[in-house]
Amino acid sequence: MEGLDLDVLDRFLADRVPDYAGGLRAELVSGGRSNLTYTLTDGVSTWILRRPPLGVLTPSAHDMAREFRVVEALHGHGVPVAPPVALADADVLGVPFAVVGFVDGVVIRSEEDLDPLSDADVRRCADGLVDTLAALHAVDPAAVGLADFGRPEGYLGRQVRRWYGQWERVRTRDLPDVEALHARLEAACPAESGAAIVHGDFRIDNTILDPADPARVRAVVDWEMATLGDPLADLALHVVYGDREFGAVLGGSAASTSPRIPGADALVERYARASGREITDLGFHLGLAYFKIAVIAEGIHERHLRGDTRGDGFSTVGAATAPLAAAGLTTLGGTR
Repeated sequence: MEGLDLDVLDRFLADRVPDYAGGLRAELVSGGRSNLTYTLTDGVSTWILRRPPLGVLTPSAHDMAREFRVVEALHGHGVPVAPPVALADADVLGVPFAVVGFVDGVVIRSEEDLDPLSDADVRRCADGLVDTLAALHAVDPAAVGLADFGRPEGYLGRQVRRWYGQWERVRTRDLPDVEALHARLEAACPAESGAAIVHGDFRIDNTILDPADPARVRAVVDWEMATLGDPLADLALHVVYGDREFGAVLGGSAASTSPRIPGADALVERYARASGREITDLGFHLGLAYFKIAVIAEGIHERHLRGDTRGDGFSTVGAATAPLAAAGLTTLGGTR
């Protein structure tokens, strides 16, 4: 299978998983937008393997050890995550990868996936997601061994610089709104509102939900961007994923953009109540979130042009970069 050597993996799991039955089989779950995700099974147990995408990678992205460390730290500490199994460096498969236990449940990716739910259940689901985000931000990093997981002081300024650096590496064309948004963010960067473990990519399809109760999150997944930082940046990103333009980044339909999901004001109000945090400088945080998503869209588009994506739906992603940047400028207010 492309991206995996099953014979090597078979030996790797045999050395690390009690009662491993052998005869490993794998199936690609998703590939190309972010890390590649596979299901693995020996016919008795099932696991999830995550590895970086194919092709040339941007520096600091797709850090498997970082992703595994935060999952291992949070497991059993009030935030639902998959059980950690094993981490490997590049000596095994040529790239680092992480294996976690399979969590059975529902992943709602598209607007159509929301159709079986009543409007009341969609609202409950949205509330459950926000409550889970607030619970993550309530975890004391030092209490779970993550005191050194990041540098929360200066986090916002580093985010602005980091994502502009990513833009310079992946850009495929000149987009004035991206440059203007970066300049506005750089000029308006506030002090951090606080410090917490931040997921960095929190949205409905990065969670596994209980099929019997969509308000209950069984696991939060895709921790590759986690660090210590300003929790309001996490909240803002969750809100901005509701923009209709984001649908193109996920192939044309994203559950987070559904008009059935409560709007930004309701999500922010719910978070404020659940977290007890004061919501400050929200316009900046929303603008930064738009900037980040615009750069991510361009990075996916650039990988698609190189032929390093796998699966369908990538031809539309590049069309989202400019509108997302424009929305970020609008969110910051003033003239563009």
